[in-house]
Amino acid sequence: MTFATLAHFFQKLEQTPSRNTMTEILADLFRHAGKEEIGKICYLLQGRVVPLYEAVEFGVADKFMIRAIAQAYGVEQKDVVRAFKKAGDLGAAAEKCYHVLEHRNNSRLTVADVYERLYALAQSTGEGSQERKITILADVFKSVDSLSARYIARIPLHKLRLGFSDMTMLDGLSWMLTGDKSLRVKLEEVYNVRPDIGFIAEAVKEHGTKGLAHVKAKVGAPILASLCQRLPNADEMIKKMGTVSVEGKYDGVRVQIHFQTVRQKDGKTIRVQSFSRNLENTTEMFPELQNIGKQLHASEAILDSEAVGMDPKTGKLIPFQETMTRKRKHDIEKTRGNVPLKFFVFDILYKNGKDLLGEPLSKRREILEQTVKMGKALVISPQIVTDHASEVRIFHDEQIKKGLEGAVVKKWDSAYEPGRRGYSWVKFKEEEGKTGKLTDTIDAVVMGYYRGEGKRSGFGIGAFLVGVKKGEDFVTVTKIGTGVSDELWKELKKRLNALKVNEKPKEYAEVHKNFIPDVWVSPKLVVEIAGDDLTRSPTHGAGIAVRFPRLVRIRDDKSPKDATTVSEVQQMYAQQGGK
Repeated sequence: MTFATLAHFFQKLEQTPSRNTMTEILADLFRHAGKEEIGKICYLLQGRVVPLYEAVEFGVADKFMIRAIAQAYGVEQKDVVRAFKKAGDLGAAAEKCYHVLEHRNNSRLTVADVYERLYALAQSTGEGSQERKITILADVFKSVDSLSARYIARIPLHKLRLGFSDMTMLDGLSWMLTGDKSLRVKLEEVYNVRPDIGFIAEAVKEHGTKGLAHVKAKVGAPILASLCQRLPNADEMIKKMGTVSVEGKYDGVRVQIHFQTVRQKDGKTIRVQSFSRNLENTTEMFPELQNIGKQLHASEAILDSEAVGMDPKTGKLIPFQETMTRKRKHDIEKTRGNVPLKFFVFDILYKNGKDLLGEPLSKRREILEQTVKMGKALVISPQIVTDHASEVRIFHDEQIKKGLEGAVVKKWDSAYEPGRRGYSWVKFKEEEGKTGKLTDTIDAVVMGYYRGEGKRSGFGIGAFLVGVKKGEDFVTVTKIGTGVSDELWKELKKRLNALKVNEKPKEYAEVHKNFIPDVWVSPKLVVEIAGDDLTRSPTHGAGIAVRFPRLVRIRDDKSPKDATTVSEVQQMYAQQGGK
């Protein structure tokens, strides 16, 4: 397939607001793709050249792209900037500059050709890499038509703006195979174990539905984290779940640890990688994990854990925001000294070539205790096993006194459910002083912001609109203007400006006229919010609104797919008595 053909598919996807139409367009694209290129196409649809969890980035900023466009089409950089400011999109600017020159090129670059050049772009590092990247981009721009130039500019900037997620791509694969979405559930189950959309696409393109059997858990490819559901109290938990394991709920960063002993000619090499709950490769952020070999009785293992910062003087656990200072790419060793970490390991998903996901928690816990030796970095999370609600409450209260968020209650005979919010795991988190009358907080996506008035006019932001998930889209649930310090307003403005777009993103369902923000932003930033209670709302898209909402914190450890869903908000409303 030529890249020009792919660009026309991109254009069709960009122009449709309908999720079903997007699915049919993707299915048509996948049918036309060869088995050797469908995986590459899937990565490009994600704005990448590798799976989300591989630490390979383009490292291209707007200024780089402006220089590359100018160099390719023989125009002044100021002309590209002018077109960029007018359109608000460097892809459109590239098209404009192309037409200015009346550029003509009969090149038939294939998808594979463009993919290989973009891959080389991402791999270019070190001294002189900036100039090499600009040259690579300029050469590609010279070799494609004007429509292709639009998407060549957008891909390295992570601004394709096609308006769908991996789940819609799974729908497209199902539609390609069966003509409907009937395979979506099975595809999603496989994706949750191996979230590599390119690999899955290649498997089903070559082998059909039988190809799903080729997709297995693998050390080095993160498994989607199992997630917690909500129940109102300990009595309901025991009634619904029976015998349970109860562990502390740590206010830290979810870290999935992948350990492997690699046999080489000159001996054994230990390889350790780590991943966040949103599939980000965090290996470089946690260097202490490179020394865990002596703590593990295994040649291969995948562990689920929570990393929590410790006060180096007192040894006590520190707040989430301080722990999050370790989640960085620079000055790691300096920050490591200021914020040492403990990794509280609470599950084992894979050991020595065996997938343990289907084993009951009781068996996995036994294997975990046989595998992990308590030490400096890794600590097995303490637990109790009970079928008495009173014991659950006592344990929960003890965790609160220790400074934890509460407890996590897990069904003792349950399998590990990647990516699922079932009733196998339930949060027990009651913090009246922090969440008001609500027994839990809400993870919401920032959809846009409003310019400030009075004192906040200097910040350029005075409130922001947030939403929760409804299917693949987001609907409004509240507008927030309190619980934010002056410094945090400034940080929010800076971060949201980097995400601003000229029009309402396609992922946002209809927004009532009362809540149209001054500035729309793409759905990237997740915030944790609290409130006094929930109330029915005829104007908010969720049908429910948060009363007296306030910002608790920014959740950089979560992605939009982790946002609270409408059904969960409805459940919280019912649990408070539906008043």
